[in-house]
Amino acid sequence: MASPANPIAAIFGRNLAAARRRSGFSQEEVGIRASLHRTEIGLLERGERLPRIDTAIKLAFAVNVVPEELFEGIEWSPGMARRGSFRAAHGDGSQAAAGESTDA
Repeated sequence: MASPANPIAAIFGRNLAAARRRSGFSQEEVGIRASLHRTEIGLLERGERLPRIDTAIKLAFAVNVVPEELFEGIEWSPGMARRGSFRAAHGDGSQAAAGESTDA
């Protein structure tokens, strides 16, 4: 089997498959319980799809786990915010940051 392109989808899929097996349900039963087609369950478990948040919640309750269990091993690192500043462009091509004098 080829490795899924999205590692987040792969982790979610492994968590879903493990929870489904623990619950004793087939993919078809989980599909019925979550109002999804059984093929969608297979795509999710193989990491070929990533669910919307409402689908993830339906899946969690379909396999009798809290939604957090399906997201175990997935972390978010917030990006670094930078403070921006305006720069004034001059006709001669030079630039000065706001507050800097352009007098020589």
